[in-house]
Amino acid sequence: MTASETARTTTPRPTPSPGVPDRPRRTPPPTYVDANRVWVDSRLRFRIGLGVEGRVLSELGARGTTALDVGTGRRGLGARVAVTRLGADDVRAFDLHQASVESSRRALADLGDRVRVERADATALPVADDAVDLVVSLHTLHHVVDWPAAVAEYARVLRPGGQLAYAEMTARFVDNPVLRAVSRHPADRFTEDELLAALEGAGFDVPARRHRSRAGGCWLLGVATRR
Repeated sequence: MTASETARTTTPRPTPSPGVPDRPRRTPPPTYVDANRVWVDSRLRFRIGLGVEGRVLSELGARGTTALDVGTGRRGLGARVAVTRLGADDVRAFDLHQASVESSRRALADLGDRVRVERADATALPVADDAVDLVVSLHTLHHVVDWPAAVAEYARVLRPGGQLAYAEMTARFVDNPVLRAVSRHPADRFTEDELLAALEGAGFDVPARRHRSRAGGCWLLGVATRR
């Protein structure tokens, strides 16, 4: 599911996952023009993802031979991170939109048969239970309306002991009025505590030594292990 092309805020509110307390719905500031793609598909964003986030996730211990990249986008960022940083040699990369699938196939062509790109929804992955070592999710969840369902899917497809390598922006950043004015996201995004609670409730361990919170809790990076 690509970061800028997910379902819009008209979708009904999802049911909270285990560990995430229900709470009054937060109404986000208005969006006047959606320029999300300008950043999401930019070369700078790709370089930060590969050179900074990929490096940090590797340093936090993310590893896996068989991997999924959920929300690969038009540049195939997560798949490239999985291969070049995290040791994967068999990657299935997913995106909800066919245009992103076709673009990322071209972008990842140099990786050969190590990467396959397919169309799929983050909340209904066409993958068997306990199938992979690693899931890479780079700024995908905050674009998914029913993000707890995506977290549950990540847990389902990972084998026990498998890892989720994540990078996310929280409501503190996404709901900033200046950003919201020019970047559309679903309503009611998660806080840092809510994301960690959802991961725990879905069956992940998130030790403090493998979780990084930056910019006052706006930017999160971490490695969660499926129990």
